[in-house]
Amino acid sequence: MSFRRACCFNAPTAVAVLVLAALVCPFSATARKREELVLARSTEDPVLTRRLFGLAPGVSAEEARKVAAVAYTTGRELKREWRVVWPPGVQNFLVNIGRRKGGLCFQWATELLIRLDALKLETLELHWAESFATTASEHNVIVITAKGQPFEKGILLDNWRYGGQLAWASVAGDPHYRWSENRPEMNRRLGRRTITAR
Repeated sequence: MSFRRACCFNAPTAVAVLVLAALVCPFSATARKREELVLARSTEDPVLTRRLFGLAPGVSAEEARKVAAVAYTTGRELKREWRVVWPPGVQNFLVNIGRRKGGLCFQWATELLIRLDALKLETLELHWAESFATTASEHNVIVITAKGQPFEKGILLDNWRYGGQLAWASVAGDPHYRWSENRPEMNRRLGRRTITAR
């Protein structure tokens, strides 16, 4: 009776598998176990609405509800319009070769920013957030804070990460990215002039 090994070790194959795993799961090596992202479940997601409302005592419950609804519907609408596929890297590739109209992270963030800005919020404030700025891994999202609250205390809204399904978390709690604010970029995206101090 002869014995055959069911699995053979092949160095080139093992290297290829490791490289593929790193490409498919790029966050595993750098993930920080601080907080889980939460996926919004509907336009009236009660958990997201409560978190937005709870940013500060002066936040309007109606504004919190509107922000949650707009963020959720923006992802759903753009997913259909842009014919989004998952994972996001595949969508990015399709956009970059001209096979899809949109779906890069900055496009998701810009569309959400414009729609939220149209709400003319009085108790909540919008922020443009970026991570790994000016690199091939750059990622952009919108952050919501209470009016006058520091950026770091905000809640990030990300429609890109799960292909149109709204993911959210506290800015400081994102397990995969470290965020910084870029106010001039937000103003540029909204077509506003940035005033600089002299």
